[in-house]
Amino acid sequence: MASHPEEHVAAPAQSAVDEVDEKTTTIAEPNGEAPTATTTAPATEPAPAPVQDAAAAAVPATNGEAAVDAKKKPEEAAATDAATDAVVDGAAPAPPEAVAAPVDSAIATETATPTEQQQQPADNATAASNGPVWPELSDDHPLAKMCKDLPELITKADGANEVYGITLDGANPTFHTKLILQKFLRANANDLPKAKEQLVNTLKWRKQMNPLDLVNQTFDKKRFGGLGYVIEVEDVPGSPNKKDVVTFNIYGAVKDNKATFGDLDAFTKWRVAIMEMGIAKLKLNEATTPIPDYGKGVDPYQGIQVHDYLSISFLRQDPHVKVATKETIKMFSNYYPETLSRKLFVNVPALMGWMFTAIKAFLSKETVRKFTVLSSGNQLASQLGDGVPEPYGGKGIKLEEFADTTRWNSEDPPVPAPASPAPAA
Repeated sequence: MASHPEEHVAAPAQSAVDEVDEKTTTIAEPNGEAPTATTTAPATEPAPAPVQDAAAAAVPATNGEAAVDAKKKPEEAAATDAATDAVVDGAAPAPPEAVAAPVDSAIATETATPTEQQQQPADNATAASNGPVWPELSDDHPLAKMCKDLPELITKADGANEVYGITLDGANPTFHTKLILQKFLRANANDLPKAKEQLVNTLKWRKQMNPLDLVNQTFDKKRFGGLGYVIEVEDVPGSPNKKDVVTFNIYGAVKDNKATFGDLDAFTKWRVAIMEMGIAKLKLNEATTPIPDYGKGVDPYQGIQVHDYLSISFLRQDPHVKVATKETIKMFSNYYPETLSRKLFVNVPALMGWMFTAIKAFLSKETVRKFTVLSSGNQLASQLGDGVPEPYGGKGIKLEEFADTTRWNSEDPPVPAPASPAPAA
């Protein structure tokens, strides 16, 4: 793990509280209540029937990663990494020291269109003839209505039509187009007007920010090196997936708050790059299982965030961290719905553990379910299994050597991360 600065990095306590409520994921990558200071994995929603049975940050802790975004939507309101994404980032899908592998394939846009038109139910006419098919939808189903309005929504977004690496097909909504729209509906508790508004705003933002391009850009290693890593962990307890994408935010790696957070534009772009790396690993363009309707099952296409607060002080509040935290929470809450399945805070000082417990009464049960606070890093394995790195109680890879991260200035093009070494017997 990256070495920590001699002097603790300050992380405003208030920022941590502000971060807890993400617009779509409370507790400070856009659901409900505050995390409880326990090591018990939050209960997962039972997997729905056949079709629904399947399988995304945060700003450095020094920024107050545990902030509360009190505007979270009901139930699975945008499961983004916002709320818990305080500017102490350094580790959401944070930038690891290792060179990140290109994610072009993972974020490839959805272009599947049937070669031959086949007779299918109206709901399924959007699926490619040989691709996955979404279950039939009644005309009054929120998703059916959103698909019908999609061409107009794309027009309102000035023609922008990309979300999470998927190109939305307004004329003939594909399976993967519906997958994305379903995330926006779930994030807004099936409130169609709100889901449509969030989609339009997200499309406009992505067109302006161009997050897919940021993944291949280079960043200043002196500012962001060692702050974030992205890995895959197998057999996470309670998960419907064989593998889960886990992003580590190492807040203690921040050596200079001003250098890391002073240039808000640079920090924001780096943070988005890390977030997109995690989303790319979800391989949404290869998804074949529909996402259940709101309240009827878990969304298997989400990532896990781990925020490590080792060597972080919450007693001092740095203005740069405060500003960065606020901006990050807003960004992920608004533009990254349904990207977070769980967020775990490790090496949390007793004071912060108490704060999380105190704000529990003000958060929804969905948020409480998604967030867990652990006083020691080696307790993480009890939540995510042996696949996590050794410092976290597991037998997984070393983040600094094998995890994915952003590219750094003056470096050769990224290469795929080495294969994970076989666990010791």
